Amino acid sequence: MEPVKVALLGCGVVGTEVARLLTTQSGELASRVGAPLELVGIAVRRLGRDRDLPVDPSLFTTDAEELVTRADVVVEVIGGIEPARSLVLRAFAHGASVVTANKALLAADGPTLYEAAAENGVDLYYEASVAGAIPLLRPLKESLAGDRVTRVLGIVNGTTNYVLDQMDTTGMGFAEAVEQAQALGYAEADPTADVEGFDAAAKAAILASLAFHTRVSLDDVHREGITEVSAADVRAAQLQGCVVKLLAICERGVDAAGDETVSVRVHPAMLPRAHQLAGVRGAFNAVYVEAESAGQLMFYGPGAGGQPTASAVMGDVVAVARHKVVGGRGPGESAYAQLAVQPMAETVTRYHVRLDVADKPGVLAQVAGVFAQHGVSIEAVQQRQVTTGDGAGRAVLVVVTHSATDAALAATVEELEDLEIVDSVAGVLRVEGGDA
Repeated sequence: MEPVKVALLGCGVVGTEVARLLTTQSGELASRVGAPLELVGIAVRRLGRDRDLPVDPSLFTTDAEELVTRADVVVEVIGGIEPARSLVLRAFAHGASVVTANKALLAADGPTLYEAAAENGVDLYYEASVAGAIPLLRPLKESLAGDRVTRVLGIVNGTTNYVLDQMDTTGMGFAEAVEQAQALGYAEADPTADVEGFDAAAKAAILASLAFHTRVSLDDVHREGITEVSAADVRAAQLQGCVVKLLAICERGVDAAGDETVSVRVHPAMLPRAHQLAGVRGAFNAVYVEAESAGQLMFYGPGAGGQPTASAVMGDVVAVARHKVVGGRGPGESAYAQLAVQPMAETVTRYHVRLDVADKPGVLAQVAGVFAQHGVSIEAVQQRQVTTGDGAGRAVLVVVTHSATDAALAATVEELEDLEIVDSVAGVLRVEGGDA
């Protein structure tokens, strides 16, 4: 049969592994697709570099715009918004299906890409954009298409999970743990996208869009990173039998009028050590999905790296190439629900608040009074005395709340900071995975 022509945009860590698989496993891939896969070109920024790949050097080109016009399938692994978006749209216009790992592009402008793919009768596949090698997006899009997903809770950034895991297991501070992650190749020289939660937020937008059949963009995601998580926060979590994780949380809810909504947020949170996600170590990813009929599902595995991500890319390549051979298309965008995205202030959550206070009668009553004024119910309180050099009586007061709106909890913390008996609000973390 006529070969399916594949163009590769980008030859970095992931692109190199994709090219290697296309070359070294050509026989098996042809059997799975029903036709040979022919690599017709690899777009790079600079020619002449030694790339240690078993491919003809003449395949390398700097003219990506020309390359996409002579392919049946375009694999985009260059990342970023531009020129990736323009190249993907150009590929669609010339009748090529696209496989991408570009979470930032999908989160920023997914609807434009979905519509362009549909207009041109081609596929847009992106399994590798979230959680590396873990088969996650296709189960959400296809396997659970007949079910109703109610919640997606996950660790979707390996860098931050490694950093928090090291802080938990070794007692490292944040900066030291980041330096170690960089030394091991788990973090970039500039780790901002990871530690500030931007990477996880883009993935959360994609997950929520698929799970709830609603267009969710990066701007809809409440985002907090882990830069403010201290060693003291991690120790406080340990004392509560918990661990701190950066979580992507997507869930159905209802607004004040009773209309169904979705909330999408990324932030550090305390999880009980008995929770399935609490034991996810190192740079691994894991996502916990809850559906009405299927129940609770867990997806776990390596969430980044050249080979794991290339595995997900090649799974998509085989799928869209098979469509080229036998005809038809895979499922497109499903956004029929059009649910409103709930503001973070209206989202129901729980807080763990750590206060440095004066150790004297009436302190607990004053603190509890502030919670009561804002309609926040207290689940548990712990207090321990602290020895100070000046002999003044001080204490650490830990309050864990029941569920309340984030606005009420935030207002409570703000008022606590102004109390004369409170030296400082030493730490605030949200709590997930326990009974409200």
